[in-house]
Amino acid sequence: MKSRRYKIILAYDGTAYSGYQYQENAIAVQQKLEEVLEYLEGAKVRVYGSSRTDAGVHAKGFCAHFDLTKPIPAKNLVKAMNSRLPADIRVMKAFNVKSDFDARLSAHGKEYRYFVYQGEIMPPHLAPYWTFQHRPLDLEAMRRGAAYFVGRHDFVSFAANPNRELETTVRNIFSFEVKRSGPKYVFIVRGDGFLYKQVRSMVGFLLTIGKGSEKPEAVKELLEAATPRTARVETAPGKGLFLWKVFYNDNFKKVK
Repeated sequence: MKSRRYKIILAYDGTAYSGYQYQENAIAVQQKLEEVLEYLEGAKVRVYGSSRTDAGVHAKGFCAHFDLTKPIPAKNLVKAMNSRLPADIRVMKAFNVKSDFDARLSAHGKEYRYFVYQGEIMPPHLAPYWTFQHRPLDLEAMRRGAAYFVGRHDFVSFAANPNRELETTVRNIFSFEVKRSGPKYVFIVRGDGFLYKQVRSMVGFLLTIGKGSEKPEAVKELLEAATPRTARVETAPGKGLFLWKVFYNDNFKKVK
C-alpha cells in the first residue's frame, strides 16, 4: 500500500525522558510518539528524529519524519497526536513532504540555546529549564571565548565518547552568541552538526571562563590540541539545554 510521508515539529520537556532516541530500561520521546502513531495507523510506525538529545534536554523545534499508509490531513494529525501524547510532548506543526525528505540527513544546520540563571536564589519556576550559577560571571570573557569556537574545527576536546564509531569529529560552528538580561544568560550556538554532549561541554567551559578559572584563549588552545576531552572541560547540566530549531535551508548562519 502506498504511504505518505509527514514532517512534524515537536516541542518537549525532556525532564522525564532519557532523550529522544530509544534506550534500554528508560522512556524516550521516540517511544511515546510511536505508541500514538501505532494507535492511529493500526500498525507499527517508525519515527526518525533530526538528532539525538540527551537525557533531560528539552526541545522547542525538534523535527521528525515518518510514513503513514492511512493518510491523515496534516492539521488533523496535529490534533490527533496531541490528544494522546503526554502533556510534556507536543506536536506544534505537521506537513506533508516528499518521500525523499529525511529529518536528519536533509538538515543543513541546528540551533541550540542554553539557559543560565546567575544570582543568590534560583526562582523555582525556572529550575527545570535553567542551570543555576551562584558565582558572578564575566560576560565579556565568555563572549571572547565563544568567538574562538566559530569556524571549522576538530571538537574532540569538547565532546564525550558516544560509544560508537564516528567518521570525523570536525564540525562547523557558524555563530556563537552569549546574551545577558539581568541575572539571565543565554548561550546561542548554530552549526552544521554537533557531537555527543558538544554544546554542553562548550557552555560548561565558557562558564569556567566566566568564573575566572580559565582564560578565553584556552578555547583556542584546546581546539588546536584536538585531544580527547579531560576533566578540565566540564559538562553543563542537561536541563539548561534546548534544541531550538532545525534548518532545512542555508538561511541560518546569523542569529537574528
